[in-house]
Amino acid sequence: MDEPFVLSLIRHAPTRGNEQKRYIGWTDESILPFDAKADLQLQSVMGSDLRRCRETAAMLFPNAVYRANRNLRECHFGQWEMKTYQELKDNQLYRDWIKDPWNITPPDGESLKDMAERVEQAMRKLPSGNEVTLVLHGGPIRYLLAKALGENFQDQVALHGGCHRLTWQSRQAFEERTLCTSFSVEPLTANDIM
Repeated sequence: MDEPFVLSLIRHAPTRGNEQKRYIGWTDESILPFDAKADLQLQSVMGSDLRRCRETAAMLFPNAVYRANRNLRECHFGQWEMKTYQELKDNQLYRDWIKDPWNITPPDGESLKDMAERVEQAMRKLPSGNEVTLVLHGGPIRYLLAKALGENFQDQVALHGGCHRLTWQSRQAFEERTLCTSFSVEPLTANDIM
């Protein structure tokens, strides 16, 4: 009988841009200080190559080897990087993108469809084994949750400080992209937020 496959998705700790509610797709910001109990047992973690994911992983899993993958980056917001809703709300293309982010692309950026294709490429290169931990951004986590749960991207929430744990009956079931058999969110910090 196959062993269950568990995929743990952890959103990076907040950055100054997150606090200010800015679009920080490919902007390479550092995280703000946070308190969390380190997991000294985990030996391998994979995630985005951006600083905020690498720094979060180093704090949470100090003994793990971090395998960075550029394809796990957040959506590239192009000319909208580091801007807020308030700064963009009168831009017609931005309003159109809010309604249809899968097919409309920010200037010099990428659509959610483009991001999803990148993430899928990375998912085909996961390390072997039946437990994989990824440190990611909100967009890729929301995409992976929607796929695994058979739900809409817009209905997903990716919390800073949460470990979104998805389980399949087997690694093969995961690779075949069947729906997961269980889903939970566990806090990684003492006060449930980073």
